[in-house]
Amino acid sequence: MSFDFKRMFKFEHNVGDKEKKYRIYGGAALFVLSVVTASIFLLVVGCALIASGFSGFCPVYGGLGKNTCGTAGSAPSGE
Repeated sequence: MSFDFKRMFKFEHNVGDKEKKYRIYGGAALFVLSVVTASIFLLVVGCALIASGFSGFCPVYGGLGKNTCGTAGSAPSGE
């Protein structure tokens, strides 16, 4: 698998709704833990997760070509 740096900097939504929630909750937990333990690394990782959760874009997913957003054709019809 190759990593595409050009695609990493294109802003395309590539994080699904369910994963957005997980990223926000996990980032908030790391943020609180970083305040308690005074760890800069946990602070940076927590802020990055919160930012990618709110924006819906992950640069690593962009570089790898991964997309967890649902496509319009895969939505349930409701019948």
